[in-house]
Amino acid sequence: MTPENSDILLKLLDRHRRLGIAEQIDYDKFYLYSIIVHSTAIEGSTVTEVEAQLLFDEGITSSKRTMQEQQMNLDLKVAYEYGREWIKQHQPITVDWLILLASKVMARTGREYSALGGNFSAAKGELRKLNVSAGIGGKSYMSYLKVPERLAAFCDELNRRRKAIDPTDVCAVYDLSFWAHYELVTIHPWADGNGRTSRLLMNLLQMEFVVLPTKVLKEDKATYIQALIDTREKEDIAIFQNCMTSLHIQHLKNDIDQYQGSISEKMVDKRVLRKKMVDKWSVKPTLADKLADILTYVADKEEFTTEIIVRQFGFTFTTAKRYLRQLTEFGYLEAHGGNRNRTYRFMQLKNS
Repeated sequence: MTPENSDILLKLLDRHRRLGIAEQIDYDKFYLYSIIVHSTAIEGSTVTEVEAQLLFDEGITSSKRTMQEQQMNLDLKVAYEYGREWIKQHQPITVDWLILLASKVMARTGREYSALGGNFSAAKGELRKLNVSAGIGGKSYMSYLKVPERLAAFCDELNRRRKAIDPTDVCAVYDLSFWAHYELVTIHPWADGNGRTSRLLMNLLQMEFVVLPTKVLKEDKATYIQALIDTREKEDIAIFQNCMTSLHIQHLKNDIDQYQGSISEKMVDKRVLRKKMVDKWSVKPTLADKLADILTYVADKEEFTTEIIVRQFGFTFTTAKRYLRQLTEFGYLEAHGGNRNRTYRFMQLKNS
């Protein structure tokens, strides 16, 4: 990536970390769901993020979407979950492992092929035995006869780079992941699923070195595909790396802006809450401040305990317990369980 993009990216990642965005409840889960939905959307799926959440968490299918679209998303979720655990072991990436990864991506939607080179199954992740091109009139990918050797060479080079990289060099990690994505999709080892598997590998390498995974949104499709074409035609990997970096920067900015907007809304609620506690319940202003602080802290938490409030604010256990009892009496919290295992749930942030 360019020095300018590198500087911008590092500053945004640091800001993202300092704001604690990744510490929000279920952030990792929903971030991963978003990656999956958009990756399949690039390949034609119309499943939305809300529909995917219901599908993944509740097993609820949508009558508006085809079964194949929903199976695409289910397969990719399984592939990400498997790959995320596997990559933590830092094992060598081999041709056999890539075949296994592709088989998970295509498990439910891969078809059987009968070609001059022989029969093979996309559902099993088997390498293609026919030649393919990038759409009607598009450039042909390499001969299927060359794929096994080229894929083995790619794995050797990728493993060499993984060993040599400085894991603290965040920009180098991203560049490596973008390079691997481009190389794998260019080899085009499979009859189907190359894009999803290449984006999956990119994200797994990012997860291996603990950097925030890159999304390719469906809205990015034209820019993303054009970057792949330009990189191939000009034989300049920097084109694709800079494109992916720019997209990541754009998405980080959007996430930060959205998060800060939600924080601003909370601060408005906090002022309203403080005034209401003072006016309606005759709470002293200093105490109202503390109670409002607690409410803005727990507003996005599904459940919490007195101990969490003690750790967060430094109150004594007795003081924290008293504040939570007051908030429960005011109707902002709901208490569950006895004294020893009591938990609280946030009810609603009232503005009036």
